[in-house]
This record gives sequence, structure tokens and C-alpha cells, in this order.
Amino acid sequence: MMKIKDWFRSKKIKSEEKYEETKKEFEMAMGKPFITIKIEMPEGFEDLRAQFLSLEHDDQFLEEVRDLIKKWLVHERHGIKPSS
Repeated sequence: MMKIKDWFRSKKIKSEEKYEETKKEFEMAMGKPFITIKIEMPEGFEDLRAQFLSLEHDDQFLEEVRDLIKKWLVHERHGIKPSS
């Protein structure tokens, strides 16, 4: 019985992954392209876990990330290596 449950779960996970992949391809083709990045919490900031996790929905933080991306792409367009 457990093998059957595991089989159904694996099918569900594969279906969800395929759906997300198809959804992303559609959004990229029909709308503005976007990227999804995974950012790990920096070492030494474990005490700020809640604040770190809230950044995902922080409008000011997201706007600063957008500005950084714009600056990066302007540098790329002009062949300039951004300073670290």
C-alpha cells in the first residue's frame, strides 16, 4: 500500500514541476521576462532569520534589487565591469 501512495505522490510532484515549468515558459513568451533566484541567508546572521525571510515581500528591498539589476545591465550594455 505504501508503494502505491509513494507512486501517486511522485506523480503529483512531477505534475507540479511540469506545470511550473510550462507556466514559466508561457509567462516568458507572453509577458516580460523574469528571473527567479535563490539567496541563502549569509553566515553570521542566523539571529535575523525572521527579518531575512521577510525581505521576499519587502517592497523597498525589492525596489533596491531592481535598481541593482538596472545598474548591472547598463554596465553590461556598455561593456563595463561593475565594481564589487
